[in-house]
Amino acid sequence: MKKKPKRQFRRLRRPPASGRKPTVPLSTQEMDIIRSNLTAYHRRFHSVFQRREQGDWSLFYLCGQLSELERKTVEAMVLALIGPDSNAVRAGQQFIGQSEWDAQKLILQHQQEVACSLGDPDGILIVDGSGIVKQGQDSAGVGHQYCGSVGKVANCQNGVFVAYLSPLGFTLVDVRLYLQEEWFDDDHRDRWKKCGIPNEITFHTEAQLAQDMLHGLIERGILPFRWVVFDEHFGENTVLLDTIQTQNKWYFGEVPCTTRVWLRRPQVEPPGRGPLGRPRTRPRLAANAAPSREVRAVAAALPASAWKRRTIKEGSKGPMVAEFAFLRVVAARDQLPGPRVWLVVRRSLGPQPEFKYFLSNAPANCAQSDLVHLSGMRWPVETSLEEGKGEVGLDQYETRTWRGWYHHMAQSFVALHFLVLIQLKFKKTAGTDHRTSPRIGGPSSSGGHQIAPRRSRHCGLSATSQSRGLSFPSKTNAGAPSQDVETQKRQSLVVMRSLVVI
Repeated sequence: MKKKPKRQFRRLRRPPASGRKPTVPLSTQEMDIIRSNLTAYHRRFHSVFQRREQGDWSLFYLCGQLSELERKTVEAMVLALIGPDSNAVRAGQQFIGQSEWDAQKLILQHQQEVACSLGDPDGILIVDGSGIVKQGQDSAGVGHQYCGSVGKVANCQNGVFVAYLSPLGFTLVDVRLYLQEEWFDDDHRDRWKKCGIPNEITFHTEAQLAQDMLHGLIERGILPFRWVVFDEHFGENTVLLDTIQTQNKWYFGEVPCTTRVWLRRPQVEPPGRGPLGRPRTRPRLAANAAPSREVRAVAAALPASAWKRRTIKEGSKGPMVAEFAFLRVVAARDQLPGPRVWLVVRRSLGPQPEFKYFLSNAPANCAQSDLVHLSGMRWPVETSLEEGKGEVGLDQYETRTWRGWYHHMAQSFVALHFLVLIQLKFKKTAGTDHRTSPRIGGPSSSGGHQIAPRRSRHCGLSATSQSRGLSFPSKTNAGAPSQDVETQKRQSLVVMRSLVVI
């Protein structure tokens, strides 16, 4: 697997949300509302589970993930919500790691709930990979590979995640665990058995895993969306790009600087008999055709008038501004001309500018403002992953099995979406980005496409990484001196204990 380039800027790591003091106290009435909403919300997933006990344990696990526990493992959940009970610990671990309920069914129902709460015809799917550092060699898919969370090669498990973004908010909607090629050799067969990896699993690159998820989302038609956005690691895979285009969706993907294009479509000689030798079985470029060029060479040759300064978005530290150039080019496919696409070049400001290159199959009349906005649209998946790890313990599982990994991820998606619903309900957003995402791709009066904000009964979510976790201290103590963390945790666990039915 190709190593991902390091990002130039990294967010400062903060303690997990459950280790921080509450910033938005809730009243007793609001806690009752959350309690009733959580019960009703989880009831929608009952059909996923074959037995009532599985549904009970799912609700228990959801309560643990939404609690103020700093470490959201089964043992910590049982101790806080039930008490010292070794049998309950073993039962909870069995529910996540071994119980025969279908995580994919839970994710499909979750996608249905996301469609109901956040769905929009011009929604955006954002694909990204994320690694979770692990100790030892016994977890499914673990190995030395690039781990984005630490910015280097580490012993980790890597997943490919898909987030959904609309003007109403964003959340994670699908995931696949990546198995390196070495996991398919004979030396790993014993580990397959220990981890419970299904025999029918075959090697897929991360781009192929993304392609499978996108195909499933389009085929099921549960989540409405127009755009697919991804970074260079996925954008360099031309099969993924062409698959999205054949399914009548628009992609906007970062690509390597060595990606080759033509400014004009070159002449191609069809298969047939040539002047010498055997007949050609494949088309080829005409002898007088201009060669393709790397996108960095195309950008370097642009005149100063081709660059326009644009605001990408309003961030928590002010507007994010860069210079852009827009060209219609012909993409290269196996050294032959392929589809006509947009080439968008983004150049940062300053004496040593950084360049980023994007390709998009959006129509020729797509507004340039849409493309500018999309160039900054990877933050929702990064924020969702960060909040998933900080708020609901997405990276704090202790199961090593294939089934357990998917069980935990499915439960984490459900928990994270519930936080989105509660934030929408109470409209307690913060930050300078008052709208999550304007509408992209709607028809304009000029015949092109422009951004038109959607009118909604809900507030959008902040583009900054604001905590969406639940905090339950009483408002009557809001002005009192800060309490110790353990007292706050005890107060915040009251609501979750009242829901536990194990």
